[in-house]
Amino acid sequence: MNKEYRLYIYAFLSRTMASTVDKRFIKDLRENKDLLEILGDESVQFFSQNSDESIMDSLNEDFSSMFVINTQAVESFVLDAKNETLVGLQNPVMNFYYSHGFELNMDQTELMAPDHLSIELAFMQTLVFRAERRPQFDFLHEHLMKWVVPYMIGMKSMALTPFYKDLCDFMVEFLVADYEYCAIAMESNFE
Repeated sequence: MNKEYRLYIYAFLSRTMASTVDKRFIKDLRENKDLLEILGDESVQFFSQNSDESIMDSLNEDFSSMFVINTQAVESFVLDAKNETLVGLQNPVMNFYYSHGFELNMDQTELMAPDHLSIELAFMQTLVFRAERRPQFDFLHEHLMKWVVPYMIGMKSMALTPFYKDLCDFMVEFLVADYEYCAIAMESNFE
């Protein structure tokens, strides 16, 4: 995997998990056939057979059901049955951000948890951009691999749209592949 691909995929996944979709997101996806094909044939068909309005309504309903109403894409919620978000440096994810120079201003986001999946994916994008190999591997190992992979496997069964079904599979495959890539990079000392 090259750096540009990894940056693009982490940015795309972060945006996808941040909130519901808008017209621009639908337009961008429609125009990016390669990305839709990477996600899966069902997503390609879904976008080719439906209007923008229909796609937006279906995806927003699915996103809200999956990631807002029934569960939250927040590490501490998934790993701890208390449904509490630790604040400040008590939160292990926030502590990891801080120790790696990632400035997170929660006042500038609608996401209320520093360990929300969208923010964690944006953090990985930052680490890839900075070419910080060890922190990439460590964050994948200590955080994303522990909760996102099983979470997305479980969430796929809740997905009603081909896009979110494909997205769940793709995110699992990408994170596993990126974890392996980072492990090899650590051993071989390349980026």
